[in-house]
Amino acid sequence: MDDSQTERKLVDSDETQLAEGASGDLPDKVPLTARLLLRESLTARRAAGIIAGFTILITVGGGILERVVDHKEFPTIGKGLWFALQTVTTVGYGDVTPRQANGRFVAAIVMLTGIGFLAVITASVTASLVESSRRRFAAKSELAESRRLEDLSERLARIEAAVDQLAPRG
Repeated sequence: MDDSQTERKLVDSDETQLAEGASGDLPDKVPLTARLLLRESLTARRAAGIIAGFTILITVGGGILERVVDHKEFPTIGKGLWFALQTVTTVGYGDVTPRQANGRFVAAIVMLTGIGFLAVITASVTASLVESSRRRFAAKSELAESRRLEDLSERLARIEAAVDQLAPRG
């Protein structure tokens, strides 16, 4: 091993130790928000809950921001929240729309959040269905394998009994 390979191994080792942190749980340099969110293992249900929470936060924030940045079109916070709600749910009645560039930017963020939320919920439901199907298939396979092993054990016992009968007694 040459010097450059040795140096790379040492750097890789140091990076691994930095990534794992002193306790080996989560890296030391991971932001506080990520550490709080990832304290428990991430399941499909937990991920969907986190994403739903962020979607609600962005929707409410977007509604309030619409009022702030495009106050002519959205004279009340209620009207901004209504716009954000219909946008994030991808309904989009069109009764209120932002006219200012800043308002359209906020609307784009809310729209992308809505699309992302729907995609995540769809993926979460699909993952649950696939996992359920996998478990059923695994249980059936295990049962079939268990029966096959029992059959083989019975056949082996019969063969051993036949060999014992054929063996000369001495």
